[in-house]
Amino acid sequence: MFRENTRVVRIGDREIGGGSPVLIQSMCNTKTEDVKATTGQILALERAGCDIIRVAVPTMEAADAIRRIKKNIHIPLVADIHFDYRLAIAAIESGADKIRINPGNIGARERVQAVVETAKQYGVPIRVGVNSGSLEKPLLEKYGRVTAEALVESARNQASLIEEMGYDNLVISIKSSDVMMGIRAHELLARECRYPLHVGITEAGGLLSGNIKSSVGLGVILYEGIGDTIRVSLTGDPLEEVKSAKLILKTLKLRKGGIEVVSCPTCGRTRIDLIGLAGRVEEMVSEFDMDLKVAVMGCTVNGPGEAREADIGIAGGVGEGLLIRKGEILKKLPEEELLPALREELIKLKEAGA
Repeated sequence: MFRENTRVVRIGDREIGGGSPVLIQSMCNTKTEDVKATTGQILALERAGCDIIRVAVPTMEAADAIRRIKKNIHIPLVADIHFDYRLAIAAIESGADKIRINPGNIGARERVQAVVETAKQYGVPIRVGVNSGSLEKPLLEKYGRVTAEALVESARNQASLIEEMGYDNLVISIKSSDVMMGIRAHELLARECRYPLHVGITEAGGLLSGNIKSSVGLGVILYEGIGDTIRVSLTGDPLEEVKSAKLILKTLKLRKGGIEVVSCPTCGRTRIDLIGLAGRVEEMVSEFDMDLKVAVMGCTVNGPGEAREADIGIAGGVGEGLLIRKGEILKKLPEEELLPALREELIKLKEAGA
């Protein structure tokens, strides 16, 4: 598989590539210069399951802030740099575990060389990032428009430039907001690239459209064995990115741990607030780090049978419901007691080492 054949790259205390587990990345939407706000958001993302965090570095103040932020966080930090090579150098010197640059917008060769030499000195990986929205003019002229082939050629050219400077501690990313183009580009690149790949659908949109586009695109790419780190790019709270990424990886059997909630669609037999109940269950189970499946079913007709595949579940009736474990009915309860009873059973399972 492609993923197993990529090189191993170390980012802080994490390893990617060579068949290592696919790691989840997100990006802060705070101003990096605001150390307190940025640190707080990173800690929240850590608790949600983020493995690598990226921050924008548009100013020297932001580059300097990296030093203070890193003192209070526990996951690798990536500095996102555009245009000014001096910011990349400053970010590395401040302790960034990886930098993300697009050599095409850094400027003259000697400026890229200065960044590469600093990265080499500190042993910091460089992520070469190519986006469909910032493709170089010569490639646009060559292909007539943004294409998968153009994205791959851009990434290949930029990686080659850094290799010529004597450095190959690289991670590559090629992103497009066009899902099918993104899939095609990754398929082409993976065949000829042994660098670890960071994958995602860029500018995917808000919570609904962004999740659908990311799930389709990442689902196909990851299923084909491509990708060593991922980001679900959403216009919204970065915590939602991490939640979605975890579920994508878990659905594809690329990550274990955490409770999976399955719930039935509503129908005419539903006599409880199934939509509200399912939402409260999903929120409640986030505090449990157990590899379990929890079912939330809307009626007692099919609920017990449908929940049989789950470790534990609840099935609603008329203002009441059943608490079920491994298909066995444990008790019947009023609707308002279902959630507390489910939580109590999860606590028991946790204490029993489930």
